[in-house]
Order: sequence, then C-alpha cells, then structure tokens
Amino acid sequence: MTAAHDAANTAQPNASFTIAIYLVITGLSAACGLIIEIVAGRMIAPYLGMSLYTWTAVIAVVLAGFSVGHWIGGWLAEKPSGQARRAVVVSLALAGVSAALSLVLLRTLSGPVISLGFPAVPTILLLTSLLFFLPSFFVGIPSPVLTKLAIDETPARMGTLLGAFYAIGALGSIAGTLAAGFLFISYFGSIRTVLTVALLYAAMAAILFVLDRRLEKQSLLSKQMVIPLVAIMLLAGGVLLWGRGVSAFVENCTKESAYYCIRVIDISRDVGLPARTMVLDHLGHGTNLRDRPGIFLTPYVEAQDALVGIRFKDRPQLSAFFIGGGAYTLPRAWLTRWPEARVTVSEIDPSVTKLAHESFWLPDDPRLKVRHQDARLALASEPEHSFDVIVGDAFHDIAVPQHLVTREFFELIASRLKDDGVYVMNVVDSGAQPKLTLSIRRTLQSVFPTVELWQPFGQGGRQTFVFLAAKSPTPKKTLYSRVDPESSWHRMTQDEIAKLAKTAEPLLLTDDFAPVDRLIGVE
Repeated sequence: MTAAHDAANTAQPNASFTIAIYLVITGLSAACGLIIEIVAGRMIAPYLGMSLYTWTAVIAVVLAGFSVGHWIGGWLAEKPSGQARRAVVVSLALAGVSAALSLVLLRTLSGPVISLGFPAVPTILLLTSLLFFLPSFFVGIPSPVLTKLAIDETPARMGTLLGAFYAIGALGSIAGTLAAGFLFISYFGSIRTVLTVALLYAAMAAILFVLDRRLEKQSLLSKQMVIPLVAIMLLAGGVLLWGRGVSAFVENCTKESAYYCIRVIDISRDVGLPARTMVLDHLGHGTNLRDRPGIFLTPYVEAQDALVGIRFKDRPQLSAFFIGGGAYTLPRAWLTRWPEARVTVSEIDPSVTKLAHESFWLPDDPRLKVRHQDARLALASEPEHSFDVIVGDAFHDIAVPQHLVTREFFELIASRLKDDGVYVMNVVDSGAQPKLTLSIRRTLQSVFPTVELWQPFGQGGRQTFVFLAAKSPTPKKTLYSRVDPESSWHRMTQDEIAKLAKTAEPLLLTDDFAPVDRLIGVE
C-alpha cells in the first residue's frame, strides 16, 4: 500500500493538466502586472501628484520592464525544460519580493529623489523607474517561457497554444486593469493591493515549484533548489523588516478613495485655534478653522471671497455654484454669511464630501446641494441664468482638468450666470512664464466682456493667480488680507500682462485643443 501511494505521488501530471497550470499562471501574472501598473500612479500621487506626466512615466517604465522581461524570458525558453521552469519559479518569487520592495523604496527614496532638485519630468521618470521597473521586469519573464513549455508538451498544437497564451495574457491584463480600478484600490487601498499581488506571485511560484518537482520526479527540497529558496526567503524577510522600520506597510491616507489619497492634517497647534487642512494626493485643497468659517488661511481663497464680497455683500441671498468642493471652505463660509444663500457644489469624489462633513465642520444644511459628478455635466443640467457666482477650483495635481478651461466650457458658464453674475477661478502657474494663465485669459476674453487677472504681491516662481470674468470690472484694484497685514493682491494692468505675453504666447483653448499639462510649465 505504501509503495502504491508513493507511486501515485511520483506520477507525472498529464499534458493537459500541465498546460492548464501554465495558462492560469500566464493569465494571473499578466493580471498582477497590470494591477501594479494601475496602482503605481496612486502610490506616487502623494509625492509627485497625479498628472499626464506621472501616468506617462508609469506606463513607459512598466512597458520597458515587460519588454526586457519578455526578451530574457525568450532566452530562458531555449534552456532545458526543467531549468526554464525553475527560472520562472524564481522570477515569480522575485516579482513578489520586488512588488513589496516598491512600497519600501517609495518611503525611503521619494524624499531624496525629490530633493535632488531636478525638473519635474526627470524626477518623475527617475522615481518611477526605481520603484516599478523591477516588478515589471520579473513578471515579464514567465509568459514566453511557459508558452514554449506548453508547446513542448504537445508540439502538434503549436498554433492553438500560441493563440491561447496570447489570449489569456490579454484577458488577464484586462481583468487586472478592471480589478485594480473598480475593486482593489477602492476597497483595499494601494498598500494592501500591492501586498496582495505579492502574495499571489508567491502562490504562483509555489504552485509551479511543486509542479516542477513532480515533473522532474524529485523531492521538494532537492539540493539544487535549497540555496535559491533560502536566498529568496531571506530577501523577502529583509524587505519585510526594512518595510516595518520605515512604516512602508502602513496607510498614510486618512481615506484612499477611487480618486485621491485624502489626508486630514490637524494644524491646530500651528494656528492656535482648532484648524485642519485637507490634502488630496500631494496638494492642499482647503484649510478650515472650526470656529471662524469666515477667516481664510489660504490666500487665493481669501482673494476669491473678497472679490465676491465687493459685489454681493449687501444682498441677503446669494446663489453660487462651485466647481470642486475640497474642504468646502468657501461654501461653508458663504452659508454662514448669507442667510438666504443657495449653494450647489459639484465634487466628483463622494469621499471628499464625507470627510468634509466628518472632519472639516461642514454642516448638513438644506441650502447646500452637492452633486457627485463631473462639474461640466452638473453645470450643463442647471437652468440658464441661475447663479450669481460660479467658482472654479478643480484640480488634478496642480493642473486644471483641460475640459474645464475651454471656450466651450466658458460659454456654458456664461449661460448659467445671471446678468450681473461673476466667474472666479484660481490657476497655479509659473510666475515668469504663465503660459496656461495667459491662455485661459485669452479664452475667457473670447466669451466675457471683462476679464481680470489678480496676482499676489511678493510671490515668485510658481504662484497662484485668480481670474474674475464678468460684464463689468471690479471697482477696486488692490485686495488686502485680513489674516496677514503684509499680504495683498493687485489687479494686473494691461502693461504687466503684455510684458508677460512677450515670453509666453497665449493660445485659444478649445475642446479640440487644450494642452494644459504642457502650458503649465512642467519641464
């Protein structure tokens, strides 16, 4: 009975079963590779923001890793089958280790890389390469090797098997993309998603290792495999210990939503009053004082409030539409100031609104209507001539979404404003060559009779500008801060704007062409 049992254990799996294992591992590894690609953008967002440049760098680096991995995998596929199969075991194990390592390197290297002072694009490329090339490289190896091993099992079905492996790889990539976007990031968060993928890689390596031992008719712990297994286990243990030391496996987001890493930062000690700042990815999106909703610590918010107050302060009511909610700083203040206010906020992320209520003292008020959808869609569904004020404050990273700065969108805004209504928006741009700002100004001028550009005194380099568009000009030329006596804003003159325009030729932005990321001056 013992002999029969041993014989059963050492019997080789049949070809169909072996090929099925190869197919499952190929599809699942492709899914894991795409999950890492999608989550990579979210991982670096708190450090580098989320922009066209970060996504371009992530995709380029991951594809480079896949490409080199496929090339090495093709070379390994020419080795004897047992050697090639064990190489895949090692590559899958190292894919898992390097995936977990990316979390550790993110906490360890992001600060030093950013502090090198390189322009934005080289910084993004360098950090994404350090983090995500190795996981992509190692997961690129299995596909060509396993395809070749499957063909070796049944050479007569080479065409069918080639098609099957290409298809399962593509389907796995699709499944990984959908799972990352609709499931893992929203419900697991970035860190747990990466660790889950690392465990899946380890499970695939273990399954293939057991299969290899059965096919080679050798014990699980043969001498030739002890050293690689011990080395990988030690490497994995070292990564885990290093990661615990730098808190790499601890979420640094208060809430990781489908859109942002949202952080609530308590600044009460710095301010001397109960106060909090909301950070979306790496950019502050509002600071609220618990007991002083009408005091603004963010200069551009104070400027927007002052411009609106000049025109509407004596009215008992105000109808306002906000493009972007953030910490709901201005909506909260205006609900307090105007007893008959009617405020509509288009905030695409429900988690932002939830945290605004929970942590930023936004009241449940029947005068406040929140629409969790894209601002352009939300505004288009509102009646014409509905609002006294429309406020533009929507960003991904430091750039305004391009469909919110076009002539077509500004025409929509003009149609939703009352006859004496105003549109105010803020733009982050270069102080010396504000190409985006000047292009937005030109585009606004194609729609509104009056377009004002307000600039803070004393700021250089990258700064925040504030636009006001209306039918009539603001009676004041300077705005003084209530918070900082040395801070003020002035309305730029035609001569000042013309001087800037000599170094930054403005474009007319349309739905067809609005290169926001290029115009904002990222090098």
